[in-house]
Amino acid sequence: MKITRRRALAAGGAVLSTLALPAGLRAQGNPIRIGSTLPLTGPLASLGIIHKVTGEIYVADLNKRGGLLGRQVEWVLRDDQSKPELTRTIYEQLITADKVDLLQSPYATAGILAGMGVAQRYNKLLLHTSFGIPKLAKYEMQFPTSGGAFDPENVWPNLIFDAAAKLPKPPKTIAIVTSKFPSVHHISAGAREVLKKRGLQQVLDIEYEFGNRDFGPIASRVKDANPDFLWGGTNGIDPVLMLEAMSKIDYRPPAQVHLFPAPGPMLKLPSAQGSLALTTFESHPPFTDDPAIAQFVKTYAERAKEANIPYTAVDLQSAIMYAAWQVLEAAVSSTKSLDDKTLAAWLKKNQVKSLFGTLRWDGPQNYVEGSDLYKVKQLQEGRWMVIHPQQWAAPGAKPI
Repeated sequence: MKITRRRALAAGGAVLSTLALPAGLRAQGNPIRIGSTLPLTGPLASLGIIHKVTGEIYVADLNKRGGLLGRQVEWVLRDDQSKPELTRTIYEQLITADKVDLLQSPYATAGILAGMGVAQRYNKLLLHTSFGIPKLAKYEMQFPTSGGAFDPENVWPNLIFDAAAKLPKPPKTIAIVTSKFPSVHHISAGAREVLKKRGLQQVLDIEYEFGNRDFGPIASRVKDANPDFLWGGTNGIDPVLMLEAMSKIDYRPPAQVHLFPAPGPMLKLPSAQGSLALTTFESHPPFTDDPAIAQFVKTYAERAKEANIPYTAVDLQSAIMYAAWQVLEAAVSSTKSLDDKTLAAWLKKNQVKSLFGTLRWDGPQNYVEGSDLYKVKQLQEGRWMVIHPQQWAAPGAKPI
């Protein structure tokens, strides 16, 4: 999906509020205002638009059900342009100028870390969807909603290599190519250690700058190394650009993983077929046993199509954003409060059932060590399918 600034602006939220209240509701006064940023432009826009559509669906449904504490909810969303320094400035403005009641999650580790610093300065609760370096999350009122472990640099590489071992030809040689974006860089550093312990051989190690768009030299080096398995420490559309560069030199990795790709842009790319990636959710039972979740899956497909998002099924990005709103609603409804410290204290002592599993925050730095709700999915014939662990796989799904 090509995300341009014009398209992001047309989507209705690149500058200010994504979900303005109807005039009648505004006239009733006193809505609960929840502020956040998302990368609606810049290198992460292909993922930010998924979070935006998901949040809009949740807030609209929440208001139909009466809102929070009997008041309607207004989501004040700004475009951080995939820039942490801008994220920091906007969260400051949301608190001081816009005077929002609560904060919601930005997207991706660098932006979340920037927003977390502001939240700490003003003693505000911050839920977050995708923080890949938990050991840096030292603020006591930050709470992850993605279901990740306290040590993803160990848990996720092991999960991925377990899945890769089930491929028809299990890999023995690994090429690591990673962006310097904080989360994927950190997880890839962990992968280097994990593959050694598993007796795998690393034949290439490349790091590139976040926002890079010239993957020609990288493609040539991967082809020369000729690995069994390409580890892509990638997010957004980086995997597409990398694989397109490889196709131009008649090369395709025998097997590959890309940690957090934009799911849609890879669909019709022949060299992307068979790619592995991380996820938490897939649109089949037992995930969709809850009627409310089944309805969200249906609504998201409709809204994603309207927004020209190429992959209209709910998976990782939409699931973690939905979970952030579930957690916020549960905390406010249970405490009947908008006080940040009250909400944080409740979360520390309670659990919240999300669409992909039960979330809890009673471990180190509000994580649960060794506990992880992530799965591995594979792109098969134009569809992302969970293949590992087996108990979460779609009926009949197997590694190819």
